[in-house]
Amino acid sequence: MHYADIAQEISRSRLRKSNELGATPSNTVAVIISKSLSELQEKSPFARVSRGIYALRTNLDTNISEEIETSTVHVSGIINALGMFWERAKVNWRLDPQILGSQQPDSQPIDFGMQVGIYLLHDSQGVVYVGRTTDQTLGRRLYQHTLDRLRGRWDRFSWFGLYEIGLEGALVKNGKYVDLDTSVIITTLEAVMIEGLEPRQNRHRGDDFRAIEFIQSEDPLLAKKKNKAILNELIERS
Repeated sequence: MHYADIAQEISRSRLRKSNELGATPSNTVAVIISKSLSELQEKSPFARVSRGIYALRTNLDTNISEEIETSTVHVSGIINALGMFWERAKVNWRLDPQILGSQQPDSQPIDFGMQVGIYLLHDSQGVVYVGRTTDQTLGRRLYQHTLDRLRGRWDRFSWFGLYEIGLEGALVKNGKYVDLDTSVIITTLEAVMIEGLEPRQNRHRGDDFRAIEFIQSEDPLLAKKKNKAILNELIERS
């Protein structure tokens, strides 16, 4: 299983309380397994099958297990986190808005407003705009589209971020993408196109595309505004 799937199964089976999941349960699982493999090696209860995929050693044939341990790491893409078809109405728009999402429904929200990468704007018919964030952040670029010529053309957005997510839920900004192999760039571009455009003839995600998808969380300030509006309406009617 992929470590993200393991984290989801832990949550689904209620093996951990919701307040114990933290902001990045998938990352926590990956760290625990990696630490076990590093410190215990062949005595670890886990075995690495491929990039991000693990199995219980007791469930593997001895010959297969030995082959797994000596396998090389595959080339991976550069996208580390993504969000698909998030609702524009769930963001409290301002110059640098919070773009909130979580790995699982019960985990702590993470602010992706400072991410960089690629984003798509959607309407009910499909993708209406493709953009990138380099010198500006994801949150600021999306905010600009609430004011420019596209302001009435989109109601959802998707994003593909380069920054990794730390165990505490903060974006990890690093420079490891300075020297990239051409195949990595091509693989990543293909994966983004498949994920964002959802062509009918593509049955699988892009090769080696194992970025963690996050689900959207509504900005808590919006809930407060809605409650205040309801209260004011009740006062006016009374």
